[in-house]
Amino acid sequence: QVQFVESGGGLVQAGGSLRLSCAASGSLFSISVMGWYRQAPGKQRELVAGASNLRTNYADSVKGRFTISRDNAKKTVYLQMNSLKPEDTAVYYCNTNPPNQWGVGWGQGTQVTVSS
Repeated sequence: QVQFVESGGGLVQAGGSLRLSCAASGSLFSISVMGWYRQAPGKQRELVAGASNLRTNYADSVKGRFTISRDNAKKTVYLQMNSLKPEDTAVYYCNTNPPNQWGVGWGQGTQVTVSS
């Protein structure tokens, strides 16, 4: 069954770092554009970063602080988050970019909480 399994979240102080991982089981991983998304309480889910095999893109709010990378052999996409801010607090998800290209919906996400 195709799915996304996110991990690596936690509680961190402002200015700290976390590295998120997402294991994807889709056979189309290597040719898919992948993305990390987040959803804060009361807000819509938003794209944080995207990665094809050639380029990456970032939301303005995380540019210079977050780095997305991918390992096609492991079918895993990563999000290195540095200089975290309280406003980065959210549940983080991975999916294709645009989302739901594989028709499997969303994983359970991983909670990131940044304390001030």
